[in-house]
Amino acid sequence: MLIIFFDICGLVHHEFIPTGKTVNKKHYLEFLKRLCEKIRQKRPEMWKNNSWILHDDNAQSHRAEMVTEFKAKTATNTIDQPPYSPDLAPCNFFCFPN
Repeated sequence: MLIIFFDICGLVHHEFIPTGKTVNKKHYLEFLKRLCEKIRQKRPEMWKNNSWILHDDNAQSHRAEMVTEFKAKTATNTIDQPPYSPDLAPCNFFCFPN
């Protein structure tokens, strides 16, 4: 599995998840910490202004209390995926060519 974060300027951060690895709340929290550091390094103005937005889906690991607390502590702005949506997240359309 590949987890990828990008914006209009290009790739911000990506990580490959090893085969058989489960993305649980602890793994996702550590990933978010690395993502925040990458945003701070690659998009310093967005980091400084806190103008970046994270699009989460409804995975349990994204809704865990420890993750929610981290997002609140870092003032992370999020856009949620509509519940039970059968569609890809809108941003996924930019990852794959037609």
